[in-house]
Order: sequence, then structure tokens, then C-alpha cells
Amino acid sequence: MQIYLFIAAIALYVLCAALPARRGGLISVVTLAAWLLHGAGLWSEVAAAGSLRLGFASMLSSALWVSVAAYWVENQNFSLDGLRRLVMPSAAVATALQAIFPGNLVAMGDKSPLFGWHIAIATMAYSTLTIAAFHAVLMALQESRLHSGTDRKTFLSGALDQLPALLTMEKLLFRMIGFGFALLTLTVLSGIVFSEALFGQALKWDHKSVFTLLSWVLFASLLAGRRFRGWRGKTALSFTLAGFATLLLAYVGSRFVFEVVLHKGWA
Repeated sequence: MQIYLFIAAIALYVLCAALPARRGGLISVVTLAAWLLHGAGLWSEVAAAGSLRLGFASMLSSALWVSVAAYWVENQNFSLDGLRRLVMPSAAVATALQAIFPGNLVAMGDKSPLFGWHIAIATMAYSTLTIAAFHAVLMALQESRLHSGTDRKTFLSGALDQLPALLTMEKLLFRMIGFGFALLTLTVLSGIVFSEALFGQALKWDHKSVFTLLSWVLFASLLAGRRFRGWRGKTALSFTLAGFATLLLAYVGSRFVFEVVLHKGWA
């Protein structure tokens, strides 16, 4: 059943990415339908009796599912057609990956109830910072186009024209980074304080912990630099993308290596 939900969601995500910007009403309806189908498939795939199916693809799929919702809500207030051109194909790819790499079942019977909350908060943090990274990419393209003075026709050129002004995009970016950073902080704290209860062992300084903490430091530095030094423009975009890339290595990257390269279960 899940595979049909995923196929339908992928088809609608691709359709949504291809629709012209003038079909705003149809885009909104198709986005919502794809999101609902994706969510139904995601839930039926991940949730099982007394266990969760976790893996790099399910984490990525969950993050893009939340990102699509964030785009849909934001697009009601601002014209963010450029964001649609990035988010929808990415959501289609993430959904396809989950269908191909379903992950491993993790029994919840011997886990603390905190484990489920830890996973949920981590997914929300990753999702929020994912949509922030999409914003950063669009802002970089906006700024580059503004400075170059060229008007080359590309897949995103028309969509970039419909984006809000750079200052508005920057405000949206830092709003999302602030919220994502708060969730990431809760993720880090829960991992440190409740490590024994969450994972049945003391905190390990493995690659996942190191990359997560490094990402936290990068986003903390960005917010502090914004508050006290007025960081913006290329500096802010560089820190945003570096922090996201580090977080990508911590969660999706590490799970990909374990599952696909080393063929190991959840660790």
C-alpha cells in the first residue's frame, strides 16, 4: 500500500514543480494533495506496532515532508515560487529514496519514552534547517543575479523575479534559523542529559555527536554574529549552508554509510 502512496506523491510533486507560476491555485491544491499522500505513506511505513522503522531515507523523507508544509504555509503570505522549484523535486527524490531504502525496525519496548520525543524533535530541527538552507540558496541566486546584471533564462529565472525582496527573504531566513536552532539545542541537550535513558549507554563521542555539535556551534555563531556584529549577506548564507551541510553529515550521511555501505542496523 505504501508504495502506491509514494508513487502518487512523487508524481504530484513532479507535476507541482513543472506547473507555471500563474497557476497559483492549482499549485496550492496539488502541493497539499502530494503532502497528504506523502504523509500517509510516511506514517504507514515508519510506524509499526511497538517499533519504528528508521533510516537515512526516512529521516530525509520526513524532513522534506515538513519542508513542503513550511513552503505551503509561507506561500500563503509571500510569493515563494522559487522555493517551490527547489523543494518539490527534492521532496520527490526523498520520497523515492524511502521507497527504495525503507530502513530498519527499531523495537520501542526496551526504549525510554524519551527516545520517541528525541527523534521527533531532531526531525523537526533538521526539517526547519532544511527549508532554511533552501532559502539561503535562493538568496544566493538572487544576490548573484542582482550583482551580475544579467538576465539569462534558466529554470529558476522567472521564479526568482517573483520572490520577495532580499531584506524580506533575510528576515524569513533568520526566523527559521532561530526556530531550527532552538529545536537543535533541545536535540543536543536531550542527547547529552538523557543519553543513558535514550540509548542505554553514556554519551559517545562518535561522528554523529561530533557533527551535530559542530552544526550547533555554526548556527550559534551565526545568530550571535547577526545579533552583535550585524552579519548578513554572503557571511550569513555561508554559515547557514555550512551548518546545514554539517547537520546533513551527522544524520543522513552517517545513516547512509551504516545502512547502504556497511549494511548495519540502527546505531
